[in-house]
Amino acid sequence: MNNYKLTIQYDGNRYKGWQRLGDSDSTIQGKIEKAISVLTGEQIEIIGSSRTDAGVHALQQVANFKTVQELTIERIMSFLNHYLPPDISVIQVEQVDERFHARFHATEKTYLYKIWNREYSQPFLRKYSMHVVKPLDIEKMKQAAAHFIGEHDFTAYANAKSKKKDSVRTIHQLELSEQDGMIELRVTGNGFLYNMVRKMVGTLIAVGLGEKQPNDVPGFIQSKDRSQTGGMADAEGLYLEQIRFKNE
Repeated sequence: MNNYKLTIQYDGNRYKGWQRLGDSDSTIQGKIEKAISVLTGEQIEIIGSSRTDAGVHALQQVANFKTVQELTIERIMSFLNHYLPPDISVIQVEQVDERFHARFHATEKTYLYKIWNREYSQPFLRKYSMHVVKPLDIEKMKQAAAHFIGEHDFTAYANAKSKKKDSVRTIHQLELSEQDGMIELRVTGNGFLYNMVRKMVGTLIAVGLGEKQPNDVPGFIQSKDRSQTGGMADAEGLYLEQIRFKNE
């Protein structure tokens, strides 16, 4: 079997997330699988590194698929980018070892979250950032963010529908920056629970608005109580930015 690794970018606004549903045209995975199945003449299933939620974007999603067909990199790139809609792009194709698995071999993921923090809206960014009208206290948000670093049980930051039995994750880095009203948060960890990043951002926004205090965060984590953490940030502001693998 030939194993191909795809690096993919997409605008998630029109889709119900990465994971294939009954209606394959409503998901990123479904769209790409349909295209590859046409290319190969086989029923193809692709494996994604991360199952992004409805409305979430990706600057670097990684997936792999196996086929008996021997295809050139150029043929795959050309066919997929012609067949796929313009809000999904395959930016790199590699032939990899048959054992490579995009989900199991991922060791670290980075998510980017964008907040537009001005009283007026930004028409050209409204589908790609969360608009927070009231001024946010960036320094307090940074203080709160520091409490997420390290290994914790993130049950309080998981969606109630999450099927993961193990809620322990390690956050390696969480950084905030602001320029001309655009706040960017980057969080890197060994993995994330369903809705975890958006709920973490929700807590940080609550801290920035003065609704919660930076030193409240350790208590939220230890409580494992989802009701304490604050709201969940909008999907439109979230991007899967980078995935790292073993031996990289």
